[in-house]
Amino acid sequence: MPRHPDRLLGPDGPLVFPLGIGTMSFTPFYGPVTEDEAFAILDAAMDHGVNHLDSANIYGSGLAETIIGRYIARNGASAREFFSIATKAGFDRENGNSVIRNDAAHLTEQLDGSLQRLGVEQIDLFYIHRRDPAIPIEDVAGTLKGFVEAGKIRGFGFSEIAPSSLHKAQAVHPVAAIQSEYSLSSRNPDLGMVQATKALGATMVAFSPVGRSLLTDRPISGDRVNDLPFLSVNPRFSPDNLPANIAAAAGFRALAADMGMPSARLAIAWLLHQGDHVLPIPGTRSLDHFMEMVPAAEVMLGADDLAAIDQVLPPGWAYGDRYSEKQWNAVERYC
Repeated sequence: MPRHPDRLLGPDGPLVFPLGIGTMSFTPFYGPVTEDEAFAILDAAMDHGVNHLDSANIYGSGLAETIIGRYIARNGASAREFFSIATKAGFDRENGNSVIRNDAAHLTEQLDGSLQRLGVEQIDLFYIHRRDPAIPIEDVAGTLKGFVEAGKIRGFGFSEIAPSSLHKAQAVHPVAAIQSEYSLSSRNPDLGMVQATKALGATMVAFSPVGRSLLTDRPISGDRVNDLPFLSVNPRFSPDNLPANIAAAAGFRALAADMGMPSARLAIAWLLHQGDHVLPIPGTRSLDHFMEMVPAAEVMLGADDLAAIDQVLPPGWAYGDRYSEKQWNAVERYC
């Protein structure tokens, strides 16, 4: 069956499957998970050609990277050759508080820790998780360029920055990827970043592509939200907004059912039609959910299909901001 072509991860590659795996779900961020469950998803990924893993040093305080490292160690060179691995750094702790650090000493230390946990000699894509506005992004790009020249990383990127910052970094060294929340419920990248990454040959990596469950057939319940520190203070999952968002997305769930597919698959398929440089990275603790999403790479939507999706979920349909004021910390708002 025909499918969307592989994506270039940056102007010089590597080529990766049209969707990757966000590995935050390998940690208890959204609920309990075991290493065996994470390994089952990685096994399925290898079986189905899904070869990009997107992680971060703060996911479970290094747990997600450690799990990936253990999996690679168990499966040997074939697993390392198969997977493209991305990870991120830029957060630190001071006096019990989270702070942003982009200085060369911190990034070097954190990169070395990630290499050790992953058990690899080179990371394919190393992101700055959040920007420190006190350090010019050109200086940060210079540090990352040094990591490329040292062979520690193949390419680098940034998470949640503005197009203007991307252009400044690009002037120092080609930027391989920009990671932003991007989905039918969070379409801000359409207002500049999708276009800027396309023009520069960078990959637009879309995290939370199913809207933290709002774009699935099984949206999270209010009871579960109360047990999750991130979602419990997120405006879209407040006691008033969550029921409104679930109701607002009912038409999308019905449309997906009429088209003969799970809602999550259709949500990811929509992203794949926003550009051949867009790479969704859904995360899940469930093998069944993973297998619902992978066939999105084979879903070809026509103009009428895309128009129908826009009709049931027009831009701006979601109730509540995508982040609380605290969660917006160090995210560059450009529109």
